[in-house]
Amino acid sequence: MADTTAASSPVSGHRLLWPLLAIALVVSWSSGFVGIRYASEQAGVMLVLFWRTLLSGAILLPFALLVGPRMSLRAVGVQMIFGVMIVFLYLGGFAMAIEQRVPTGLVALISDLVPLAIAALSHTFLGERMSLRQWAGTAIAIAGVLIVSFDSLSLGTAPVWAYVVTVASMGVFALATVLQKRFGTLRMPIHQSLCIQFLTGSVLFGVVAGEQGGLLPPADRGFVVGIAWLVLVATFLCYTTYYMSLRLFPAAKVSAAIYLSPPVTMIWAWALFSEPLSVSMFSGLLVTLLGVWLTSSSGGAKQS
Repeated sequence: MADTTAASSPVSGHRLLWPLLAIALVVSWSSGFVGIRYASEQAGVMLVLFWRTLLSGAILLPFALLVGPRMSLRAVGVQMIFGVMIVFLYLGGFAMAIEQRVPTGLVALISDLVPLAIAALSHTFLGERMSLRQWAGTAIAIAGVLIVSFDSLSLGTAPVWAYVVTVASMGVFALATVLQKRFGTLRMPIHQSLCIQFLTGSVLFGVVAGEQGGLLPPADRGFVVGIAWLVLVATFLCYTTYYMSLRLFPAAKVSAAIYLSPPVTMIWAWALFSEPLSVSMFSGLLVTLLGVWLTSSSGGAKQS
């Protein structure tokens, strides 16, 4: 039976709650680019992901053990499975695709189609039906993402399997998101579930990074700044906001905000790294905002 607590939660009905959560989600989701940019200048992506997940899980571990209900072995096992899906396969899959020279613009575009996959899967697994207006908003948001990403899109020369991995990573994240809501695993306190998921991911990333050359972090200020950013902003703020939103609102509505990630990422790059902004980027941002507004302001998905 689907977890429908979001539909009846009095908290989720507060008019300012969703806009505030959506802003925090978009800002933190798009900020991952900043941390990766700093940290990966002196280290491989897998080593960056290992330290990101290890530190995130280690910081949360004492709170997970001392604050909140006692965790059963079954609950820990379930969260470990989602850790493999959401942390290792999702983040690692995109990292592998980039290492295999799938163009970064194409990887970002496929990553930001997660909301479309979640919307489709929510109908099957959660019984959430999107209205015609919401589907129209989704189409407009995707058009905005395409406008923003157009200049950086190319097919590249990566092997075919690398493109398959890219699409599969997006699909795995969407499926895991819907399954967590479907089977009620979101009821575990966020700090406990995140701790288990990140520590699970860190073990797997550690194995891969170790085979690639070792686990010692480089003695570099940029690496430290990047990891700190990834842990505090792109991990703690982002995942906490994402899971909190999923508990209160329909999955398709929450994921629609992710469509704003590409244009906001462009703003991050301009503000911190002086990368140029173009008219097409601003045009895409406006189109995407319209699409997200249509998708999010029409009362949310309905339970069938």
